Amino acid sequence: MASRRRVVLAINPSASFGKGRAVGPRTEERLRAAGYEVTALSEGSMAELQAAARAAIDRGTDALVVVGGDGMVHLGVGLVATTDVPLGIVPSGTGNDAARGLGIPLGDTEAAISRLLASLEAPARTIDAGLIRHGAGQTWFVSVLSAGFDAIVNERANRMRHPKGPSRYTLALLRELIVLHPLHYRLVVDGVSRDARGVLLALANNTSLGGGMQIAPDAELDDGLFDLVLVGPVTRLRFLRLFPKVFSGAHTSLDIVDIVRARSVRIDAPGIVAYADGERIAALPVDVEVRQGALQVLA
Repeated sequence: MASRRRVVLAINPSASFGKGRAVGPRTEERLRAAGYEVTALSEGSMAELQAAARAAIDRGTDALVVVGGDGMVHLGVGLVATTDVPLGIVPSGTGNDAARGLGIPLGDTEAAISRLLASLEAPARTIDAGLIRHGAGQTWFVSVLSAGFDAIVNERANRMRHPKGPSRYTLALLRELIVLHPLHYRLVVDGVSRDARGVLLALANNTSLGGGMQIAPDAELDDGLFDLVLVGPVTRLRFLRLFPKVFSGAHTSLDIVDIVRARSVRIDAPGIVAYADGERIAALPVDVEVRQGALQVLA
């Protein structure tokens, strides 16, 4: 097929707390050297970057490439889901779970850019995306929606001003662990109502969240289904013992872990805010459905 020649390049200069600021310029340099017409964008805020990227896409492009972490992928998915514009990723963030699930090289900028350049010359891959309806709004995501302990930790960390950097999330995790208690969920799974109690709930289109935690190791990006993961009531001590198992996916065999596959899920629990791709979405309830084949990716 004919190669894609026009590329919108959206760059997050603060990815990985600023450590990845050289990745965007290097990506632009190599794209131009390969003969691509590049519209490079790096704005003062994510909202401004989203607006600038949307305007650039509306003017016409053959691909959107995002440079950053899962937050940038989340931004890109929201811009191109259900369109014929494919999404490329050059990972330079902290978690990079979307790139990990797509097999894009991590920790090697040159290899990731080379993979992007090869993918620009090849047919795009079609994968699923999740659509969240919350109040009058809707939001797309590609990896994992969280509505349990990890979402609570994110919510606390986002309210904290100090410390800066990743240690803020560690401190938030420790504080929430002290008051860990099961939540009462009201779920509707593929039209069937279900009440459940648990400390962690994740709706996974991708295998991992949080920088490689294999919350749903058998999830597939293109099977038209979510993996709904629920960790039941558990003591703090057992939760601490369970937590390391999530990095390898070994938690799935435990008796307190329930995993079902579903196309649509309504999630409600008092006082909980949903996060998806690591980004704050909305307070519950939310209605979530998988849209099979909604996203084209350069991977």
